[in-house]
Amino acid sequence: MPKNPVDVDRMPPLTPTRASGAPTARRAAWLIGPALVAGVAYLDPGNVASNMTAGAVYGYLLVWVVVLGNVMAWLIQYLSAKLGIVTGQSLPETLGRRIRNPWGRRAYWLQAELVAMATDIAEVIGGAVALNLLFGVPLLWGGLITGVVSIVLLLIQSRRGARTFEFVVIGLVVIIAIGFTYGVFVAPPDPAGVAAGLVPRFQDTGSVLLAASILGATIMPHAIYAHSALARDRFAPTLPRGDDASPGPRIEAPLDELRGIGTARLLRATKWDVTIAMLIAGTVNLCILLLAAANLAGVPGTDTLEGAYAALDAGLGPAVATLFAVGLLASGLASTSVGAYAGAEIMHGLLHIRVPLLARRLVTLIPALVILAAGIDPTLALVLSQVVLSFGIPFALIPLVALTAKADVLGRFRNRALTTVAGVAASVFLIALNGILLWLVLTGS
Repeated sequence: MPKNPVDVDRMPPLTPTRASGAPTARRAAWLIGPALVAGVAYLDPGNVASNMTAGAVYGYLLVWVVVLGNVMAWLIQYLSAKLGIVTGQSLPETLGRRIRNPWGRRAYWLQAELVAMATDIAEVIGGAVALNLLFGVPLLWGGLITGVVSIVLLLIQSRRGARTFEFVVIGLVVIIAIGFTYGVFVAPPDPAGVAAGLVPRFQDTGSVLLAASILGATIMPHAIYAHSALARDRFAPTLPRGDDASPGPRIEAPLDELRGIGTARLLRATKWDVTIAMLIAGTVNLCILLLAAANLAGVPGTDTLEGAYAALDAGLGPAVATLFAVGLLASGLASTSVGAYAGAEIMHGLLHIRVPLLARRLVTLIPALVILAAGIDPTLALVLSQVVLSFGIPFALIPLVALTAKADVLGRFRNRALTTVAGVAASVFLIALNGILLWLVLTGS
């Protein structure tokens, strides 16, 4: 297994130490958390806009896209977490060390940064729309409020540690789940329609665009970058106090020993972590599409978040509509903090630069605020931002699959052949869908 070099000034007996967050071998439940935080990326306002629009315009047609995207997302998020746990490095850090050409590294950072900014646009706009629906707050001010709250959440992560940040985000996930699933129980979908929607097919160019948007919102590039960093931070080894007080000999200590818990055990717990997170995200996303398909299909104006809210209020009552808006607000607040965390990690890992949190947050907030100030349709901006994310997927996914298949990176924990084949198949499918979308757009079809 790859080893992590550690500087110490004395060489006491190397005793097991626990990772930040204090998980013990006897309490496997305390190993759960990083995937639930990364999974917020699968519940962001971009998902809501894409799934609501798909259901309202095409009914149950694209149910299969949501299901397929969630299955692929499980594999991708597990590989990301595995890279962070086994190597003790995030995906951006690993790529930053392996891309030797400075201009190549900067070019890779630029596309990753654009993806992170597209993510931020979706999340800030979603929070602004929710505040407008609930309290009548102007969209521009709603965007500013969402950005400020994201800074507060990031300060919690940096000052109180990974575990406290996880608790806050998981609390928001609970609110999101309640807000977006309640309506399905009030007005259940048609079982026959759901079954028909599981058959892969498209109807027209618009359905291809929405499929790419759903996949861009489901398999988020920034979630791939973030999950490896979240797993790294959550299970970072802690040296005995005083060991880094002065210069000393350099030793090679396996991460297993420094953590006080075996890597294999962490990976088993991570599978449960990712499974729980993806079940929650997949169920919520499917419920959003089914709610729209069952209640909003063919209703004029329901292809926007504001129109969907009004239709839900008129058709199912204010309780369903209000919970929908509350879920949208929690989605924007939680996901924008995770997106900002991913953006900071991308810059640090690839450029070896740390920008002050406030400065970076303000810069990435500008595009979303410009869109809100310009009066551009928020739902359209959300859907198109997910298409941008869809084009960024290969740049994160292909290196992830390649690195996790290498023995010199993961040692005995490298991917099995079947896992690598599945990762390659997912990559080919996503790239092909993006290619079809690009062709349709360029030809005006």
